[in-house]
Amino acid sequence: MKKRMITGVFVLGIFICMLDTTIMNVSLPNIGLHLDVGLDKLSWALNIYIILFAALTIPLTRLAEFFGMSKGFLLGAIVFGIGSIISAFAGTLMPLLLGRAIQSIGAGLVFPLAMTLAIRIVADRDRTHMIAILGVTQGLAAALGPTIGGVVTQYMGWRWIFLINVPIIVLMISMGLVYLPLRQDIQNRQSIDLSGAIFSTIFLSTLLSLVLMQGRVLGWHNWLTYLCAIVSLLSFIFFIMIERVSINPMVPLQLFKNRAFALSAIIIVFSNLFLVATTVILPNYFTNVAGMDTLQASFLIAPISFSVFIFAPIAGFAKSHISVRWLISSGFLMMAVGYLWLGTNALQSVWQVIIAGILIGSGYGMITGPILVIAAGTLLGKLLTASQSVTGVLRQVGIMLAVALFVTGLYSGLTQAQRHANSYAQEQVNDLHLPKQDAAEMIKKVQTKMKASVFRPTATQGLPTKVATAISRIEKETTAQYRHAFEKLYLIAIPFMLLLVIMSLFLTDKSDGV
Repeated sequence: MKKRMITGVFVLGIFICMLDTTIMNVSLPNIGLHLDVGLDKLSWALNIYIILFAALTIPLTRLAEFFGMSKGFLLGAIVFGIGSIISAFAGTLMPLLLGRAIQSIGAGLVFPLAMTLAIRIVADRDRTHMIAILGVTQGLAAALGPTIGGVVTQYMGWRWIFLINVPIIVLMISMGLVYLPLRQDIQNRQSIDLSGAIFSTIFLSTLLSLVLMQGRVLGWHNWLTYLCAIVSLLSFIFFIMIERVSINPMVPLQLFKNRAFALSAIIIVFSNLFLVATTVILPNYFTNVAGMDTLQASFLIAPISFSVFIFAPIAGFAKSHISVRWLISSGFLMMAVGYLWLGTNALQSVWQVIIAGILIGSGYGMITGPILVIAAGTLLGKLLTASQSVTGVLRQVGIMLAVALFVTGLYSGLTQAQRHANSYAQEQVNDLHLPKQDAAEMIKKVQTKMKASVFRPTATQGLPTKVATAISRIEKETTAQYRHAFEKLYLIAIPFMLLLVIMSLFLTDKSDGV
């Protein structure tokens, strides 16, 4: 009974940490409206959580090992709760960013410690079962985030996407105080690799935030972007050099000599990238192009979450009967088929979007169920603890890459779509043979509508038939061009998925080389 209660505490901790990586995705337009902030600036409320979560996870884990893992877990829960409250009551952008930053510090403690402590409380024979449960929880939480965020925002208001964390945190702390072994806490009083912690933090924060996220804003050929890229690269090189000679390294490099772990690391990054790319990009299409509200967009993302919920546990426990290489390669193949559907004509039909979402969610579920089991392999002691921190960071890297690459690609595609739509609009207006001033005014209105955050059809009642027809054609072509911009993103990703299908066939169930 006690072991189940402790496991429940850790599962809750993992769930809320991963939930908050994606729960804001659908709600950003609503939050921006209430705080009077543009989406470009507001997106940092999403990014700062993921960036700091990834950058601080390994250093904070090592600190917790030094002072006590159970105590560190509870401290992280408290910090996460404080950050949630600050975010919920933010009246402007800065308090929201502060709250999200504090949340991420808490998550950097809660997530890896929950993973490590949960694995340690079970016997070796039950470890695979526990890791499968934890892996399913991670994947399910990330997939459920947009749907939960949309429903909560629609019925309770956006502030509740943070306030729903508070009762969960209270429950976690209460149960933790009763069931966690605080007096016999697990400690590792070894020296802390401070230099490694500093350079790993600089590397991840500059790479994820300033290079990948701000490159689009500053310009990829801007000197500041180049400077940040150089700092990131040098920090990574120094980090590797330090870890090779460190007595107690932040990340034992021998982990990556294990072929199973190295391949699993790549798969964890890209599986999360392709899942989150869907849950980030699709809501934007539904709300900004298709004209749906937040609730409708979240319901259309729900089939992805539902499929993860069904297939992740099935795959996690099926690995004892089916080779993991076939499970994971089949998962990527299903995701590729879903992407192909979205990249052709699925966006024109709600039912086709649902079917494509089911394929993507089912494929991800087949990957996330067994992949953490494979990554952990037969690792023990410090290597096991380090592997859980590293896989946690890799998930965040995948999520951030999804946001950075797909949002950058989307902006580029939408810019090109606007140029095509403008040319088409100019042709249609010229065919009307309107007075020069009227034609210029009409083009100006068309361009203003194209740049609006939500593209809505113009009410043409009362306008001359030829003008109304021209406007209808222009808006139909604009919508088609915008849709093609979204479709291209999915098509470009397919070759990479197929490469991962092949790579997955080299996975093995047993670790080697460590």
